[in-house]
Amino acid sequence: MLSTGALRAHLLAARLAGPVATSREESLRSYRLFAARDPRVLIGLDPEWSWTERDLIGLMADKCGVSGNPRHTTGHDVIDPERTLVALDAFAERLAAVAQRSGPVLLGTGHPHRLLGFYAALADALSAAGCTVLTPAHGRRVDITTRFGLRTYNLEYVRGVALVRAPDGESSGCEPGAHTHSPLPVRTALAAAAESGGPLPELVIGDHGWVCGAGQLGFEAMGPADTDDPALFVGEAEGAVSVAVPLDDAVRSDYYRPLTRYVLNRACLSQ
Repeated sequence: MLSTGALRAHLLAARLAGPVATSREESLRSYRLFAARDPRVLIGLDPEWSWTERDLIGLMADKCGVSGNPRHTTGHDVIDPERTLVALDAFAERLAAVAQRSGPVLLGTGHPHRLLGFYAALADALSAAGCTVLTPAHGRRVDITTRFGLRTYNLEYVRGVALVRAPDGESSGCEPGAHTHSPLPVRTALAAAAESGGPLPELVIGDHGWVCGAGQLGFEAMGPADTDDPALFVGEAEGAVSVAVPLDDAVRSDYYRPLTRYVLNRACLSQ
């Protein structure tokens, strides 16, 4: 079993925590946009409270360990590994709870290049524990507004994990999926599950719009978030998101494997 100390060392060595690649400038820009309620940064969340940029800096300092000084405007952002470990323990606790009930789960990612393997391992473990891993709206079209204009994608599932891909003929076929922060994929999946009369998820696991979009609709949702993703931490503070795990969400995919082992061991779901 991976010890807490070994995982802390890995978080720092892999730059999942400690000084991370996300810049302070990027984070502050996201906080300003969130305070202005820009939908690109809200990613499906409709905050109940008014959040100023200073409020968000304070929240992110508390949740992630970034600098709480508004005058600190340059350099790399920092994530406190202790906060990551606490959140991973809470994440594992929620996994264990849904596994004990054999509850249906939905997993999805807007970061398939980095996080697909992490979620797929969770899907395998939850399935082995008796949970139904849901795959609603497979093949359904999703139109997402991007900085390049409106783009059409297809909702697909790989190893039980939802993602979006460009339609056939518009990609090389070797990409794991498209990068998106949009809440539209999870809204599409949940609407299809409801329309079919099939089970609805007791827990949604993912990132960005998957977590905020599901949480806003009243589903328990949790996942990782970087220092420039204030929406998940606001959702957690307001009660719409169950667990937001502070970590860099864009490092090499194999760097997340120790996190997978850790949370599955903590949840008693190791295979």
